[in-house]
Amino acid sequence: MPKWQAIVFDLDDTLYPERDFVLSGFWAVAQWGERHLGIQRDQGYAHLCALYESGVRGDTFNRWLAAQGITDAMLISRLVQVYREHVPCLTPFPEVPDLLTRLHRRYRLGLLSDGYLDVQCRKLAALGLESYFDAIVFSDEWGREAWKPSLKPFQAILRQLEVAASAAIYVADNPLKDFVGARQVGMFTVRILRPGGEYAHLVPPTPQHAPDHTINRVSELERLLN
Repeated sequence: MPKWQAIVFDLDDTLYPERDFVLSGFWAVAQWGERHLGIQRDQGYAHLCALYESGVRGDTFNRWLAAQGITDAMLISRLVQVYREHVPCLTPFPEVPDLLTRLHRRYRLGLLSDGYLDVQCRKLAALGLESYFDAIVFSDEWGREAWKPSLKPFQAILRQLEVAASAAIYVADNPLKDFVGARQVGMFTVRILRPGGEYAHLVPPTPQHAPDHTINRVSELERLLN
């Protein structure tokens, strides 16, 4: 029996650029802003992108509205809703579909991702990758308390794949939450450290948060497996 029987992937910044979802959401917000707030669409989108590229996270819409002289705090939750509920336009990293095709001939494949359930489902639908996976777990099925580093989603994906943790690999990108839970249940962990990735600058806060192995492209996974 081969050592590895299953490979489980994270979604955001592992199989597609998370930045693409952010920009897709900004475009939806800019369109809404033009219709309801009179903010010219292209100008509004450019400003949102500039905030993102400058490193602004968490209060982007607050700053965006403030720059337009709008102080209605109720609008923030509406913009967040528009952002989360939009239908994104996403494309996997170029090497991903062929790689998943090849891996699926030899291994059981799983997808395990955090994030609001409806949002993650729309991302996966937009990417067109669902058919590659034998099991899919979105941790938000059980609420925020089950988001990584909780052990619950890792245990669930292993049950669905019907493999032992010692025969499974988890491939992800965020050292603050992705690897500590996977390692605790006994999975081998691989970090994708892509230049420009949302979490590429992060250092594991403890040895337990560190991955077992690091690659720069998901296609390098095949060399590790062989």
